[in-house]
Amino acid sequence: MAQYVSIAIDGPSGVGKSTIARLLADKLKYTYIDTGAMFRSLAVFYIDNGADAEDKETVTELTSKVRLGIEYIDGVQHMFVNGKDVTDRLRTETVSRTASVTSQYPEVRSMLLDMQRAIAKQQNVIMDGRDIGTVVLPDATLKVFLTASAKVRAERRFRQLSETGKLEGATFESILKDLEERDYRDSHRETAPLKAAEDAMVIDTSDMSIEEVENAIMKELP
Repeated sequence: MAQYVSIAIDGPSGVGKSTIARLLADKLKYTYIDTGAMFRSLAVFYIDNGADAEDKETVTELTSKVRLGIEYIDGVQHMFVNGKDVTDRLRTETVSRTASVTSQYPEVRSMLLDMQRAIAKQQNVIMDGRDIGTVVLPDATLKVFLTASAKVRAERRFRQLSETGKLEGATFESILKDLEERDYRDSHRETAPLKAAEDAMVIDTSDMSIEEVENAIMKELP
């Protein structure tokens, strides 16, 4: 049975997990798994069906009706909900807020857990999220936990949304407040809370460039 390499990258929202994971996956020729995109895809489904993110019962019921799919088109991960490509809708603030709330629910996390683990058993992967090193891939080859101050992360998020035209009326102040609330929810939820695995490499990216973070991780690879 083949033994595949898995790299788990965890951390709060806006810390640069996806950017770093994509760069490393490209350099190492591994498959990049954006677990956040999975939760966001479900959020799109909840929104389209008029569900209140705080209504756990309705969200749980809808979760049993969704069929999630992943395809790689020109090397880019595309997410499909019941056969429809929703990739272009995943990075708005509305979807982010909905995913942040609904990802707390055990039923939502359970649905995606088996899918995430199955992918890692079939190929070399770099997977990023909130609980990859602690829950999804506890035996990952390398575990990394990225962090940064809330202010720095809010600045990055505001700049990213401005450049992509997806601010939806959000301000720096509202993004900062949303990040702080999301951090609290993620770290205090009952199921798979956000925290660094005991054997994770912790990197504060506040004053680091993307290249510096990438190089630091590459040095730890076996």
